[in-house]
Amino acid sequence: MKVMIVDDESLALSRLKRLLNENGIEDITAFNNPIDALKEITKTKFDAVFLDISMPNITGLELADSIIQLEPKTFIIFQTAYSEFALEAFKSGGMGYLMKPIESSDIKNILEKVRSFSASTKEESKKILGKRGDKLYLIDINDIYYIKADLDEVIVRIKDADAYVRRKIGDLETLLNGKTFFRVHRSYIVNVDKIKSMRSVEQSKLEISFEGISEIVTSSKEGAKEFREYIERRSL
Repeated sequence: MKVMIVDDESLALSRLKRLLNENGIEDITAFNNPIDALKEITKTKFDAVFLDISMPNITGLELADSIIQLEPKTFIIFQTAYSEFALEAFKSGGMGYLMKPIESSDIKNILEKVRSFSASTKEESKKILGKRGDKLYLIDINDIYYIKADLDEVIVRIKDADAYVRRKIGDLETLLNGKTFFRVHRSYIVNVDKIKSMRSVEQSKLEISFEGISEIVTSSKEGAKEFREYIERRSL
């Protein structure tokens, strides 16, 4: 198993490395600078990454978001001395949570989860990191209905909730390029596979309804024209 650990506190970094060694992990890359860690992540794939949440320049949450975009199969383990981050947010998907001080038994348990996650992950699946209140979620892009721009963030609509994502809508448009998503308005990207029906409204715009939710997204005039052309190309 290939593991990266990132913590700006040298003592915490050394302790975590020792605990991983005690649990049979030898292939460890350690950084106390999150910027250096981010550079390494662009070159190397890791099975698991242990991240301190509170770090200068780049927080563990921001670093996790970058890792997920680059390699969604990486298991992320957050570690912190603060309890305000909700534990429920990390119960599913490739994500875990450890409270400092970390014990050897904690490492053993989390490594079992990493191995289970790695064994069950068969297909490439893009995920993004979203937030509701103090809870964090790994959102599979296939679960997204639409994305709405909100200043320097976006609101991601999934079946039962909205989540905020700290990315600009243009960044997500690039990330989702080649997937079943289309930008129908400067403020909206829709998941084509979730669309139930469409109808023309004033100025040749489109009103888009979705399966399973009541919200409606209205395109721009230019977005409607380009979307009609996109749908025609898909049907060929």
